[in-house]
Amino acid sequence: MGLLRNRSTGGVLAGRVRFARGFFERYVGLLPRATVAPDEGLWFEGAHAVHTLGMRAVVDVVFVDGDGRVLRCQPAVRPWRAHVSCAGAAGVVEMGAGFLSAAQLNVGDVLALESSDV
Repeated sequence: MGLLRNRSTGGVLAGRVRFARGFFERYVGLLPRATVAPDEGLWFEGAHAVHTLGMRAVVDVVFVDGDGRVLRCQPAVRPWRAHVSCAGAAGVVEMGAGFLSAAQLNVGDVLALESSDV
């Protein structure tokens, strides 16, 4: 698990975020979850789109470029959306619904996922 930090402000936005690594984790993602808390999520590197087919939870989605700069924020993406995308994105961060309203994230802010191990 890691800390999702807004490098533009220095603030920690969430404390339970991890990179989606490997085929299985990238394929399954948050699908098995009935709920996802606003402070937890997955960061998908090398992605410009997500789907919520088969999901049960509503998620907030943040699209970032290769430097972690926020390109687009999409709150409350409902289950069974076939496609949510952003041209030019190099990563997608899926967070529990309510994350965006609590984080007060702005397009242009720079995100980073840092280890929470001390």
